[in-house]
Amino acid sequence: MGELTKTQGDFLLRVARSAILKKLTGKGEIPTSSDDVFRQISGTFVTLKIEGQLRGCIGNLDPVGSILESIERNALNAAFSDYRFRPLTLEELGRTHIDISILTPANTLSYIDAEDLVRKLRPGVDGIILRQETAGATFLPQVWEQLPDAKDFLGHLCRKAGLSETAWRTSHPEILVYQVQCFEEEA
Repeated sequence: MGELTKTQGDFLLRVARSAILKKLTGKGEIPTSSDDVFRQISGTFVTLKIEGQLRGCIGNLDPVGSILESIERNALNAAFSDYRFRPLTLEELGRTHIDISILTPANTLSYIDAEDLVRKLRPGVDGIILRQETAGATFLPQVWEQLPDAKDFLGHLCRKAGLSETAWRTSHPEILVYQVQCFEEEA
């Protein structure tokens, strides 16, 4: 899949905001497009923030439907079904900043030990999926902004997965990496 243009990214942001607004008010239309790029399939995430603080983030690592369908579904889920937050209100929507991510397919990262893993990670570039038995979690590449140290990043990712913060050092979990094309609303 090729890179989306800024215009295409802005369109997807309008889709996300319109879907949330329609759910809240019962009014308005969700934009549609015949652009073939939006029919492609890809994992996507939609992140909501209010005053720089996370307010919802839901996505799918594996493709589920077209990019257009995925953005609409994940926007609604981020606003109303993220278990960490109560459902978004109309008042909050006016203060909400939306960011969307279109994911590349994930690839397994081979590594020898914890130090080799740290060396192979690309902060700010790679999103990371960590899996161990039935536990698993991901951080988008944007999380590197809050956790720029790879050891802290991996420790927090382990905790998110319900594992010990040191599991990445001691138990050699499966690590997959992916990249994103990110679009965010203008401030």
